[in-house]
Amino acid sequence: MQNYFIIPGLGNSGPAHWQTWFEKSGANFQRIHQRDWETPNCIDWIRTIDAALANDDPASLVLIGHSLGCAAIVHWAARYGKIIKGALLVAPSDIEAPHYTFPVTGFAPLPKQKINFKTIVVASRDDVWVSMDRAKAFADCWGSELIDIGNAGHINAQSGYGEWPAGLGILSTL
Repeated sequence: MQNYFIIPGLGNSGPAHWQTWFEKSGANFQRIHQRDWETPNCIDWIRTIDAALANDDPASLVLIGHSLGCAAIVHWAARYGKIIKGALLVAPSDIEAPHYTFPVTGFAPLPKQKINFKTIVVASRDDVWVSMDRAKAFADCWGSELIDIGNAGHINAQSGYGEWPAGLGILSTL
């Protein structure tokens, strides 16, 4: 059985977000709660992730990140080097872009080395927080499969991604 850990981005994922819908879809889905959702520190976030995963068999672990949560997963993978089942990285924010001015600490630069477990990057062609070119570059660096879902905004509740059965379908490929 897989154990799914949801890693939201800035502000956490609200009640209408697809990550919340995923969380409610089964007992083996669990959200990792960060201490500070508004002014996150990368080291704090990845330590929280590592602590949350400590009691599970790494071979059963699948991480589900959105936006800044994807950056946290990539940093966690680079720092801890653990081999898990896989990770779904949806709309990974380009925190190195000049217009990314949120109060985050330690997330830039993003690690560019290959991740040592299977990853899928899901990206949108009109996401204001990551261009398709950058999403492709990230996927190439990380050794990820890239899934282009067309014009889908930031793939969040505001873009119409609450209940997202296609996302669960993508997740099932891990």
